[in-house]
Amino acid sequence: MPTAIKLEVRRDAAASLGVDLNKVGSTLSQLLAGDVVSTWEAPDGENYDVLLQVPRAERSNALLDIITVAGRADANGAASMVPLSTVTRLSPGLSPRQIDRVDLLRQVTVTGNIAGRDAGSAFADISKITASLKLPAGVSLAEEGERRDMEESLGYALQALAMGVIFIYMILAAQFRSFTMPLAIMVALPLAFVGVFVALWLSGSTLNMFSVIGIIMLMGLCAKNGILLVDFINQSRREGMARTEAIIAAGQVRLRPIMMTSLAMIFGMLPMAVGSGEGVETRAPMAFAIIGGMVSSTVLTLLVLPVVYSYLDGVRQFLRRRLAAGSQQPAGEDGARKD
Repeated sequence: MPTAIKLEVRRDAAASLGVDLNKVGSTLSQLLAGDVVSTWEAPDGENYDVLLQVPRAERSNALLDIITVAGRADANGAASMVPLSTVTRLSPGLSPRQIDRVDLLRQVTVTGNIAGRDAGSAFADISKITASLKLPAGVSLAEEGERRDMEESLGYALQALAMGVIFIYMILAAQFRSFTMPLAIMVALPLAFVGVFVALWLSGSTLNMFSVIGIIMLMGLCAKNGILLVDFINQSRREGMARTEAIIAAGQVRLRPIMMTSLAMIFGMLPMAVGSGEGVETRAPMAFAIIGGMVSSTVLTLLVLPVVYSYLDGVRQFLRRRLAAGSQQPAGEDGARKD
């Protein structure tokens, strides 16, 4: 910031002497900022403005002893002349080259580049620092630039995640022709979040836009395991097998393809998770989210999904019996009412 002269007006002294602050400001503006007092015609015929201004070398407190402003009028009605040094004070200081304003408020922009780490963790540390600051009255902090763009992108990614869950349920409900069967399959989705958060915590990553993209990819991958189990269970029951026996057979038969597809995805993400080079801080959170989610959803789905399927199937059969019992009405009671 360039050096400047700081001018301080002593309002209490000006009020006691009857000095108008507007006159003080206009006088100093004419002398320091300059004022056009006349024009000069050069020999070439061009007219130039004559600017009256105090030279920089003469701008000191001694100058304020010479310049006077009108104060309170005396008994004769004549205004008493008060030196500017009585109501003002000059001191060296610093001044910005340019003053930016937003909504009539001064704005100071602080920028920086991020290198060697992901943007999410850097922004988290910045938020901790700014939260501990005690700002004076009238001063506020606003986050712009890449931080704001990432927050908007994260919001859009979360909306896409919610829409993905809704579309998965609609497709499964249409394929299985049931409203309860997709719930058993989609139980793998919340189970995947356990591995996602554990993997991000162990790797030191954060839940940012890239890890959310990995979670969106997990939605279809995790539902795939549940589809394999539920479809085999339904097929076995249509062939005459009991529910418990069909669940056990599905676990035995479908275990191998589930493990093969899950391990293929996990090992396919390992190079992205442990790799190095340009942009690894953005790729690694997505890879760790996918790996952790696949591990937890694969293991927990094989244990939790059969239990959820059994409960939902029991509730569905109970509702069917109640509806069937309600639709059947005794003929004797009908005849008694007719008589």
